[in-house]
Amino acid sequence: MHKVLQSLLLTSIVAFIFCLKTANVRAQDFDAEMYRVVYKGDKGPGAGKNIVFIATDHEYRGEESLPALAKILAKNYGFTCTVVYALDSAGNIFPGGSNIKGLNVLEKADLLVMFMRFASFPDEEMQHIDDYVKRGGPIVAFRTSTHAFEIKNNPKWAHYSWDYKGDKANWKDGFGEYVLGETWVSHYGTNHKQSSKIIIEKGQEAHPIMTAVRDIWVQSGGYTAEPKGTVLARGQVLNGMTPTSEPDKTKELLPVAWIKEYQVEGGKKGRSFTTTHGASEDLLNEGFRRMVLNATFWAMDMEKDIKPSNDIAFVGPYKPTTFNFTGYKANVKPADLAGWDSLIMPGEIVKKKTK
Repeated sequence: MHKVLQSLLLTSIVAFIFCLKTANVRAQDFDAEMYRVVYKGDKGPGAGKNIVFIATDHEYRGEESLPALAKILAKNYGFTCTVVYALDSAGNIFPGGSNIKGLNVLEKADLLVMFMRFASFPDEEMQHIDDYVKRGGPIVAFRTSTHAFEIKNNPKWAHYSWDYKGDKANWKDGFGEYVLGETWVSHYGTNHKQSSKIIIEKGQEAHPIMTAVRDIWVQSGGYTAEPKGTVLARGQVLNGMTPTSEPDKTKELLPVAWIKEYQVEGGKKGRSFTTTHGASEDLLNEGFRRMVLNATFWAMDMEKDIKPSNDIAFVGPYKPTTFNFTGYKANVKPADLAGWDSLIMPGEIVKKKTK
């Protein structure tokens, strides 16, 4: 009888510990789920493939651009698209923040799409990014992602910082320079006063990324860039905020879209595409939208699926907020963006960003 009681007690203890562990795992999973929204497609060339989007920039409303692209790729082409956000203490999307969890989804990602600026993520989240880069994972990067990281208090990841000048010589000027081909330099055109016409680089008209791309005009101002990579398009700075505004004759045409084969020290080769544009209202231009959607296919070696007839229409209502430093749509949780018919971006309150 004594042995039977001991056996029952031991079984109960083991079961109790198992329940605690299971509950803990579920709690952690739920915690990570708060930071993301998932759009799951089921038909098309992307079926069975996973794209991860990281959206956290301070100004250009990447928290709006990326879910809009994710919906198109999921609904029209079958990809499973996971958009991960930085959150504030109330669980709301916090543009430009670094409180992020759940980047373990990169372990099964076929593509990383990023719209980031000056991020300093927790150690375990940076490890997932580093693992992805070292396996040569494809990357599509928007605008401020040339200066995606600013990590001053963690020597382990300091080399990812946009202005890194440390002992790791290959990482000079950080992730942007090493992986994408350029770091932050300066503005080249005044935001909200000078828009940009994008001109395909001579000789690159037949590149798969430029398939059926025409009449590209974007509202965000230019950046100074001389990337290490193959230039696909250059920007003509305009003196005004309409497609017919006169060119600024004092400005030369600088690269605004390029590709690069990257390989970090100790890692495998991978493809990256970068554009110095991509603000929320830039996506309204069909030429720009088609270019970046084509780039996602190219990055994943899916050129055969880039067709002039590909559907690039928005899925659900897209009403972008004009990009700015002082405000964003507040009190919005990732879950509020779920579903094909969800509005991007909901929320009536636009408040000043505070830390």
